[in-house]
Amino acid sequence: MSSQVSASPRQGLNARQAETAEKLLSAGLDELRAVGHEALTVRTVAQRAGVSPATAYTYLASKNHLFAELFWRFLAEDAGRTPVGDSSLERVQSVTRHLAERLAAAPELAAAVTPALLGTDPDVERLRLRIGAEFVDRFREALGPDADPAVLETLALAFSGALLQGGMGLMTYTELGDRLDAVVAVILKGNA
Repeated sequence: MSSQVSASPRQGLNARQAETAEKLLSAGLDELRAVGHEALTVRTVAQRAGVSPATAYTYLASKNHLFAELFWRFLAEDAGRTPVGDSSLERVQSVTRHLAERLAAAPELAAAVTPALLGTDPDVERLRLRIGAEFVDRFREALGPDADPAVLETLALAFSGALLQGGMGLMTYTELGDRLDAVVAVILKGNA
């Protein structure tokens, strides 16, 4: 059974359902910050939101689904942000650095999202595709409308791989931003 949360703001949800979904996501973020991703359960999120566990599971298929939803919301908060810089290199680096800085400022979410996005839950899979498309859209905006599809794919793969490295603790998210500057330069130099 597919949950109802991803239909947001909540297309297909009535006002009461949208309010419940919002309460669950807000409680989920609070719970994540309070106890971390390993201790969090959908039941504890439901309790914090003041709804029954059965209601919570109507909206959230799993805690991985919750983390993917929270990450999608995290991305959507600044989806309209314009890349900065005079060159395509500077604009793409501004995208990767901005995302890395935001993740460094949200360590609980950063720790939770990597294992969550690797899950097989259909709700997570749907969000994983939307998240990947958002990364590509941000790179396309930085490069311009005539961006080479191969370069876009390479940037998305490099960025996703860097996120995985950060999620595995092999580098901090601050280091991720620094290291991606060099990676982006190599990718774009090869395309010049």
